[in-house]
Amino acid sequence: MSAVPRSLSARIVAYEALQDFIPLYPLYQLLFTDHGLSAAEISTLFIIWSTTAFLLEVPSGALADTFSRRRLLILGSVLSGLGFASWIVVPSYTGFALGFVLWGVSSALISGTFEALVYDELAAREAADRYAGLLGRARSASLVLNLAATLLAAPLYELGGYPLVGAVSLLSCLMQVVVALSLPEAARVATADETEEVEPGARHGPLGRYALMLRSGLAEASTSRTVRKAVALVALLGGFLAFDEYFPLLARDVGASTMLVPLLIAGTVAAQAIGGALAGPAYRRRSSFFGVALGLAAGLLAWGSLSGTAQGFVPIAVGYGVMQLVIVVAEARLQDAIQGPARATVTSVSGLFAEVFAVAVYAGFALGSVWLSLPILVAGLTVPLLLTALITPFTLPPPAVRANDDADDVHLPGPTPRGSHPGGPGR
Repeated sequence: MSAVPRSLSARIVAYEALQDFIPLYPLYQLLFTDHGLSAAEISTLFIIWSTTAFLLEVPSGALADTFSRRRLLILGSVLSGLGFASWIVVPSYTGFALGFVLWGVSSALISGTFEALVYDELAAREAADRYAGLLGRARSASLVLNLAATLLAAPLYELGGYPLVGAVSLLSCLMQVVVALSLPEAARVATADETEEVEPGARHGPLGRYALMLRSGLAEASTSRTVRKAVALVALLGGFLAFDEYFPLLARDVGASTMLVPLLIAGTVAAQAIGGALAGPAYRRRSSFFGVALGLAAGLLAWGSLSGTAQGFVPIAVGYGVMQLVIVVAEARLQDAIQGPARATVTSVSGLFAEVFAVAVYAGFALGSVWLSLPILVAGLTVPLLLTALITPFTLPPPAVRANDDADDVHLPGPTPRGSHPGGPGR
């Protein structure tokens, strides 16, 4: 176990956090309606966005296992900035659609790539067991900056309208590019057997290596029992984050005033940040601990949603924070379980199925709302969460020190920039 330099930790946290410091987030639907778009047209924009990210999720993961992950992170940040800029420069359906396509491509490029880069960097430093804590801090910082951007949106709009809000959002993306440029990129880590499998693919050029990585990642996600179970668990847990889409409506349903609703939502965000920050200390706990924690979260969420009062958001916030802790640990344990060379591809597979599960949740809410009240629907979602808690002890892989005891780690040849090899200059 080795220490991670503070400068490296700060850069990793900053990259993740800046991704959510976008004041346009709470205002873009208003931007669309103010420029004449109907609810139906806005819905088609969301479909364009989701479809783009969905179709590119796994292919972009294979891309990250083939080419420089740092460069893909830079490209992802640039594309998101261009997407937000298109909304301001070309405020029409065409400009908005272009922005969503660019944002969808950006999301796909960054998803899986960031996690794989960070994990392999820590593994090269013999500090893979620090991944959960670092990821938890990064996710917590992201939530805090998201909240800060939300609070800044209104005064920025008052000062300069949508152009100023868009300019600050673009500036955040440019700052993310600067941070990405400073990130190191260690050689990929895999077992000796896998090195022999990957080497022949390199002789076929970039396309051959890309196809090999895509097959390798899909094969590991489907044939390795440990990885397959971890991918399924992470996908399920990620899908449960659909909860928070309904918290504002739930707050209004229990009688909270318009002024109180943002404060209640801020409480759930703060709890998530705390939960993510605690993932590092909790990382080495037994898998059964996280099953119990997830069951507790389900109970708290059900209790809060059925309470019928604004005070119910206290157990909701605590439950959501506990769920965030389990999610971060599960994501870290998935990285521990991956032994093949296509780390980003496997991670993207879990992201893809998380999106599928989230869509199923949205569809279930839409259908159930015909007969059931919102509190009942939110409480009903805790049933599959409780079932997930029951299988967590059997699907959550062991932490790095146990998962990698028997691994014969070597470094794969890959796109390692000058001066960024393990222990080299700038590190």
